[in-house]
Amino acid sequence: MLFFFLFFSGGQLEDAIVQGVSSLEIYNSRLTNNFGEWALGFCGGIYGKDNPGILHCFDHPLESITSLDLSDRCIRNLLNKTFSPVEMPSLSYLNLRRNPLNQNFVDELLNVIKGFSCLSALEVEIPGPLGRSAIEILESLPSLSLLNGLSASEVVENKKHVIDSMLQPRLPEWTQEEPLPDRVISAMWLYLMTYRLADEEKIDETSVWYVMDELGSALRHSDAPNFRVSPFLYMPEGKLASAISFSVLWPTKNVQIGNECTRDFLFGIGENRQRSARLTAWFHTPQNYFIQEYENYCGQIRSEVTSDSPYVETVKNGTLLPSDGYALRVYTDIPQVDEFLLRPEFSLTTDPKDADIIWTSTQVDEEVKKATGVTERQYINQFPFEACVVMKHHLADTIYKALGFPEWFQTTYNLETHLSQLIGDYHARKRDGLDNLWILKPWNMARTIDTTVTSDLSAIIRLMETGPKICQKYIERPALFKGKKFDLRYIVLVRSMNPLKIFLADVFWVRLANNPYSLDKNSLFEYETHFTVMNYGARRLNHMNTPEFVLEFEKEHQVKWLDIHQRIQTMIRAVFESAGAVHPEMHSPTSRAMYGVDVMLDCYFQPKLLEVYAHETQVTRRIILFKRKAIGLTLVKSKLKIPINSVKVTYCPDCERACKYDTNAVVGSCGTFKGRDFFNFVFGCLFLNETTNVTPL
Repeated sequence: MLFFFLFFSGGQLEDAIVQGVSSLEIYNSRLTNNFGEWALGFCGGIYGKDNPGILHCFDHPLESITSLDLSDRCIRNLLNKTFSPVEMPSLSYLNLRRNPLNQNFVDELLNVIKGFSCLSALEVEIPGPLGRSAIEILESLPSLSLLNGLSASEVVENKKHVIDSMLQPRLPEWTQEEPLPDRVISAMWLYLMTYRLADEEKIDETSVWYVMDELGSALRHSDAPNFRVSPFLYMPEGKLASAISFSVLWPTKNVQIGNECTRDFLFGIGENRQRSARLTAWFHTPQNYFIQEYENYCGQIRSEVTSDSPYVETVKNGTLLPSDGYALRVYTDIPQVDEFLLRPEFSLTTDPKDADIIWTSTQVDEEVKKATGVTERQYINQFPFEACVVMKHHLADTIYKALGFPEWFQTTYNLETHLSQLIGDYHARKRDGLDNLWILKPWNMARTIDTTVTSDLSAIIRLMETGPKICQKYIERPALFKGKKFDLRYIVLVRSMNPLKIFLADVFWVRLANNPYSLDKNSLFEYETHFTVMNYGARRLNHMNTPEFVLEFEKEHQVKWLDIHQRIQTMIRAVFESAGAVHPEMHSPTSRAMYGVDVMLDCYFQPKLLEVYAHETQVTRRIILFKRKAIGLTLVKSKLKIPINSVKVTYCPDCERACKYDTNAVVGSCGTFKGRDFFNFVFGCLFLNETTNVTPL
């Protein structure tokens, strides 16, 4: 008996039948360990009802097989004398999908497959026993011309790692309990299109999401499409206010009646921009590949943690006051500094070339120094390479390189470079029954601009289209104050990176959400539930003095704030130690800087680092005007006259609240703090070697 169907057998009966019938080669469509010539002939199409092949009258009956489909046959070991180039010399197509091949025999199996001189097309799981990626498999089997239906030369040329000619569409998923609006929101990411608008009055662009009509939304994806679609804006009055939008569809190849119209969902995006991973927004891509990428990434970070100390020299860092008794001249384009820096040790100047100290809201790099005449003797309120902490993706990279995975930093991925690893983490968490709520933040935006909270993987991937972002594990169980979310804004003053001399202002500020905290799916779209920055736009700001907050928080949660504060101090120092260790070139003897550090507490009152901001005030708080000249755009508001192509807009800690409110410090000096004196003690600490209202870390 060679072939047997029994649809109602249990495990014991199956074992008994397979062991009792030694000639049985196929059982319930699966190859047994006894498979041989007949089973391969059946799968190759030469044996069947009309040709059972029970009696063989000639040698090498399998030599005519050119295509062998062994998919889903539960084969664990193909090392069999019948499966050989000698028996099947004409084999050109082999399908090994969905088989738990024995990993211990992979090298031998690859050698056998290499022997099939006519084999040009292979279908196999990626990742799978034959390799982790398409590139790896083709390196092992260089004679292949097709892998999973895709040209081998195209795979190599575009450096594709995950390919599959049979990807299943990602259909909307929901439960019967979900209301209709939730179902629509979940499904919309499969159909949305986007473009970005900008005008001369805005530095940043506004993203517009839209859905095409029935025809446009019905266009399916193809890597080799025959149509293209693009948004088109008609502005009859020449202004955006009068714009009417269309989607224009046109053929890119000759098409015939009856041909399906297709488009490339990722037009212009190649593997250098993670094309294969991004297809996960629309298709079920191989989860194992991404989980392996995630696990390898975690192992790599743990193995590369640096323990080197950056502190190799001693720098004396005293007062900068000249011996002749003259005041230090300060150039600034910051309104609060101009208004509130009133100490006699400092005097304001309108010419940056005459200044001892330049305190500006624009980045001053070597190009800008050359263009404006700023010299090496002048002190500037920023450090070289400070982007390693003030830009969110660089901050994550700095912390991972220095410390690995500290508890105070949420898992963070740069979507531009580590989307595969994020997808793997997402699938691993889903597999293990863990929560999967994430927050997306632009690399260098403040005030929660373009920030989204979601648990939808398709949404995470599609939101990459609105600009570079990080994706960070959301703090689902934060400490609450009267049922509402809050975070804390700390001010850090840095005199030196080598040796590290940093100070924490004794005053800090609490920022409160307006709505009670909720993880209800509908609430994820409510800004005043999940975010705390309310002092912009028309939102209601509930300002609360720090001493009042601390007193009520201690009473509500039965904790001691000083214990929490000590953990926050330790965390903040670790951040700047990491920056110094990973980027020793950040040190500059003529740099002094102030940074804002945003902190949240989890439900166990452990601090979590949110972000670090640089400089003094928010560039976006002011209306920045541009004028066109023959030589290009020039920033008009800044007296530095910096060419606009040199400006790297940085969002900075907003100190308006610090200058506006009087309060009592609850840590450090515990004295009374006058808002109007904020910049007096900041400049005193950074430039006069004072420690009033600050605590050294």
